[in-house]
Amino acid sequence: MNRHVPTALTLAAALVLSVVASRHAVAGTPVYVGDAKAKLVPMHTIDHSSWNKLLAKYVDSDGRVDYKRWHASGPDQTSLDNYLKHLSTASIAADEKTTHAHRLAFWINAYNALTIKGILREYPTTSIRNHTPKLWGYHIWHDLKLHVGHQPFSLDEIEHQVLRKMGEPRIHFAIVCASIGCPRLLSEAYVPERVDEQLTTNAKDFFSRSQNFRHDVSGKRFYLSAILNWFGEDFGDGQSEVLRRIAGWLPDSTAQRAALGNAVSIAYLDYNWQLNAQSAQ
Repeated sequence: MNRHVPTALTLAAALVLSVVASRHAVAGTPVYVGDAKAKLVPMHTIDHSSWNKLLAKYVDSDGRVDYKRWHASGPDQTSLDNYLKHLSTASIAADEKTTHAHRLAFWINAYNALTIKGILREYPTTSIRNHTPKLWGYHIWHDLKLHVGHQPFSLDEIEHQVLRKMGEPRIHFAIVCASIGCPRLLSEAYVPERVDEQLTTNAKDFFSRSQNFRHDVSGKRFYLSAILNWFGEDFGDGQSEVLRRIAGWLPDSTAQRAALGNAVSIAYLDYNWQLNAQSAQ
């Protein structure tokens, strides 16, 4: 066979590779939000009141979001964009007045607001997982980036490189991936003055829901959200430490005693990736 004369098979293979290569060239193209050139201010001066108003308007007590109505409102989509631009003005440099509570509230709000922005860009959709491809293409957790302090941060980076490094495991009951299996999205902004209280309230709410926690008393077993499987190391080293850490957030004294005594085995519940939309949608 003349090696310089391509066969139909090699031509087909070359065509496939060409298509893949061209798709890969645009795969994962970042989508930036916020303001890359914002004039910076200390993080403790950031005002979360506009985010608070949007949450109060579109999020119910179960953390379900009225994406349909929000998506249909040009002014409120603009309000979200303006809030994200406001977040961009925060300096990430240390300063004397920016406390751990300021940073915690800021980055939780940033994560949740960026997630909502990402879903509204794709709406209508049934799950955030529709926008997390395994091979190529726009990936919402990696490619949607918020400028803060002149640096772009993806959802993945905010979660793993910022929030998890703050040593506060209750973030896992506060940051929301727009799914039913997530903790509820509070219908209010996190604020430095109350962030500790808000985190504890949401942690207790999280374990009060059967989708996240069940206690088989006779079988001496806890059924826990997959979040505790994925991020167990943030709660302690090994089962006994994890159980002691979550004990105070469990819904009744029987479960709390079982956790403190490490007197149960653990199984993990299936995670529900369906969109956390209000039922009318």
